[in-house]
Amino acid sequence: MKMKRVAVLAVMAGTAVLLLGCEHQPKKARTQPALLPETDPLAQPKSLQQVGAPVEMTRAAIPADNPQTPEKISLGQKLFFDRRLSVNGTVSCSTCHDPALAFTDRKPTSVGVQGRVGQRNAPTVLNAFYNKTQFWDGRVNTLEEQAALPIVNSVEMGLPNLDAAVAQIASVEGYQQAFRAVFGRPPNGPDLVRAIASYERTLFSFDSPFDRFIAGDKTAIDDSAKRGWELFNNQARCNKCHALTDTKRDVTNLIDNDFHNVGVLVVKHNVVALARQAEQLIKTGDTSAIDQAAIQTDMSALGRFLITKQEKDIASFKTPNIRNILVTGPYFHDGSQETLWDVIDHYNKGAGLQNPYLDADIQPLALTESDIDDLVAFMASLTSAPYREQGAAELARQRALSRTNRPQRDTARAFGPKPPLPAPPK
Repeated sequence: MKMKRVAVLAVMAGTAVLLLGCEHQPKKARTQPALLPETDPLAQPKSLQQVGAPVEMTRAAIPADNPQTPEKISLGQKLFFDRRLSVNGTVSCSTCHDPALAFTDRKPTSVGVQGRVGQRNAPTVLNAFYNKTQFWDGRVNTLEEQAALPIVNSVEMGLPNLDAAVAQIASVEGYQQAFRAVFGRPPNGPDLVRAIASYERTLFSFDSPFDRFIAGDKTAIDDSAKRGWELFNNQARCNKCHALTDTKRDVTNLIDNDFHNVGVLVVKHNVVALARQAEQLIKTGDTSAIDQAAIQTDMSALGRFLITKQEKDIASFKTPNIRNILVTGPYFHDGSQETLWDVIDHYNKGAGLQNPYLDADIQPLALTESDIDDLVAFMASLTSAPYREQGAAELARQRALSRTNRPQRDTARAFGPKPPLPAPPK
C-alpha cells in the first residue's frame, strides 16, 4: 500500500514538473485579457520540487479513496474554473479563489451569484489540503466536502443540489468523455467534487525566502525578518497559535490546527443571543444548515460554536496558514483588517475588551513600532516565488498606508496590564 501511494505521488509530482517547466523563470506582469486556466502558469498544478515542500506530509494528505492521477487533476482544473457550476453561469470556484490573487478574491467577504455578499472572507486554497479541517469554523474535514458546499449555497454559487450542478455540465461532450475516462462512469456529484479536490491537492506553495533561510541560506532574508521570526516565537506570542506547540516551531504550515477567539468584532454582535438561536435552529452535524448560517446570517460570528455547540467555542475561528499572507488580505474571518500592521496592532493591544470568551493566551504585547515592522518583514518573507512581484508592491502599499492610518493602534493598552475579562452572561 505504501509503495502504491508513493508511486501515485510520483505521477502527480512528475506531471506538475512537466506542466511547470519554466516555474522559476521571472514572470512578467499580468495583462488583460486574463490567461485561460489551461495556459495560465499561476493556475497550473504545482511541482513538489520547491524548497520547503514537505514530501512526506504531502503523501499523507492524499486520501486512499481518491488517489491522484494526471487525468483527474486536469478534469478538476477545468471544473474549478467553470462558471456553469453556478445557477446563472456567473460564478466558479475561481471567482473567490483566483490564482492571480494567490487563490483568494482580496475582498473583505466574498460576493456570489447576483451580487450576494457573504459573511466570511475567502481563505486561499494554496496549501489548504494540509488543513485537518476546512472553512473558518472547520465544519468539514475534507476538500471533497468543502468543494460541494459553495456550489449549493444560495449566496455563493446558488444551485439547489449537486445533481443540478451535474445537469449543468452533463450535456458537454468533453465532460462526458473525461468523466468516463477518469471514473468509468458518466458525470455525477461525488465524482465532480473528487475531481475538484484532486486539482486543489496540487496547489502547494512553498519556495519562499523563509524556506531558503530555514534550508540554510542565511542571506535569504534580511535582519529585520530574522528579528521578526524571533519575535513571532517569543514576545509577540504568535507561536501560541501558529506553531505545533509553545516550544516546537512549525516551519511548514505555521498552524496548530485549532480554533481560537482572538477578539475580532465580538462586541458588534450579541453572540449569546445568537448562540441560543443557533442551538434551536441548527442540528449538530447538519453541515448544510451550518453552511447556510455561516455564510448568510449574523450567526456567522459564532464561529466554531455552530459545529460544537460548546460555549467555549463561541466566536472561535480556525488558525489560518499564513504562507503568502502578504498577498492574501484583507485579514481575519470577516476581512475586517486591511494591513498586516492593523493585524499586529489588534494583537498588540490585547485584542478586544468586554469579550468573556477571549482566548486565554491573548494579552498586551508591548511591541514597539520597530518590533511591528520586523514582524511584518518576517511575514513578507513567507511569500512564494510566483507572487514575489505582487508581494513587493503590496508591502509598499501597506507600509505607506500604515504611516497614515492605524485604526487598531492603542499604545496605552499595548504597554498596559492585561485587563480582567467579564464573566460570560447567563
